[in-house]
Amino acid sequence: MRQMPPATPFDTSALRDAGLDDKLHEECGVFGVIGVKDAANFVALGLHALQHRGQEAGGIVAHDPEQGFNSARRFGYVRDNFTSASLMETLPGPLAIGHVRYSTAGSKGTTAIRDVQPFFGEFAMGGAAIAHNGNITNAEELRRELIERGSIFQSSSDSECIIHLMARSLQKTIPERMKDALRRVEGAFSVVAMTRTKLIGVRDPLGVRPLVLGALSDGAFVLSSETCGLDIVGAEFLREIDPGEMVVISHGKVESFRPFEQRASRFCIFEHVYFSRPDSILGGRSVYETRRQIGIELAREAPVDADLVCPVPDSGTPAAIGFSFESGIPYGMGIIRNQYMGRTFIEPTEQIRNMGVRLKLNVNRALIRGKRVILVDDSVVRGTTSRKIKEMILDAGAREVHFRIASPPTAWPCFYGVDTPQREKLLAATMSEDEMRHHLGVDSLKFISLDGLYRAVGEAAGRDPAAPRYCDACFSGDYPVAPSDMLNKGFTLKAAE
Repeated sequence: MRQMPPATPFDTSALRDAGLDDKLHEECGVFGVIGVKDAANFVALGLHALQHRGQEAGGIVAHDPEQGFNSARRFGYVRDNFTSASLMETLPGPLAIGHVRYSTAGSKGTTAIRDVQPFFGEFAMGGAAIAHNGNITNAEELRRELIERGSIFQSSSDSECIIHLMARSLQKTIPERMKDALRRVEGAFSVVAMTRTKLIGVRDPLGVRPLVLGALSDGAFVLSSETCGLDIVGAEFLREIDPGEMVVISHGKVESFRPFEQRASRFCIFEHVYFSRPDSILGGRSVYETRRQIGIELAREAPVDADLVCPVPDSGTPAAIGFSFESGIPYGMGIIRNQYMGRTFIEPTEQIRNMGVRLKLNVNRALIRGKRVILVDDSVVRGTTSRKIKEMILDAGAREVHFRIASPPTAWPCFYGVDTPQREKLLAATMSEDEMRHHLGVDSLKFISLDGLYRAVGEAAGRDPAAPRYCDACFSGDYPVAPSDMLNKGFTLKAAE
């Protein structure tokens, strides 16, 4: 397989040091197309639509019957890399998959090109490439076993375990080998893979991470992490891939298999709160409307006498609109986001670090001055950005600052594909709500309840503690899959505290 040379890596520690990275981050988005001329161009468009799921790096693998497999991996945004005609011409063929990545906490701030997906393997029955969204919670255990048996790893990514497990399988076809491999894997995974003639999509038995199927004309099909990826290429949304389902797609044909033991699904509820784009559809529900409903529930649960409701852009906007609607308090853009603050602008200098969030956000002083302001944000992680935003609002002349948060307190790390700080670095893990209010220095602080969040996503009775429908471990500490690797390192589950 021919591979184009990579670009220069980007050190994300500068963003974190500057206070511009105080959010939970999805680690990746996946996209695949079969049955169109120059499929890689469609994949590039799809990855552009999924850029919010990973801004660190991206990769595309394509197959052409005459030229075979070709790939390109690049650091940075899709728009800066995969719009070059000279590059895209090296990725011919009617079948391609792609991946966008956000570096994890374990990567120590720097992405290595060897960790950029899709990964490729050459098997006896032909080559295959795989792109993975999620996290394998027993990856270290699997890696040790595979290395002891002679496997040689090329990356630090947990996703590479799948390729090695496939290589050791005795099954006769690549889809069957993939089934074999994924039965050994624990955790969360939405996988898009390809052979020379087939596009494959798989979700883990709990369906923690999203994956959808769409159709183009003349028997062409698309797999995408979100429906917004279908929209950009003009594909018709057919359905979500079910939890525990594998689809094997050839030109004009979709076959469905159920390789795993059936379990009750536990889709990530934070996809509704923050990760997914507001114009996507999840579980038949508009993400935008769900977030607006979260704001409505939040206004019912935590009303406050104030003059203005302002979102912390952009993720707090739909919830702020809902809060304003329910409370009757006027909505206003009290904070303006600089849409053009590219990541390459941030240099690891002390002067830039001290500027912090002012590089990204600016206060609309004329609107804020003299008012009691409600700031609506999607979450509080470490609290560093929240404190700086509060200071900016007060500096602009606000009389009071009230925080309303469109998710419950994030008190537990995620092990299923979200870059989360260690538990002791999560503000809600070490402080009560009132202690957090004092720490942030605001007049009031309220989070939506877990029951309120469930009501907002369509569960009228709230959360059933005996059988919750979503994965909400980051709020509740209720992990639907035991994080084996972390338990082996001494991590303590809530029930064992």
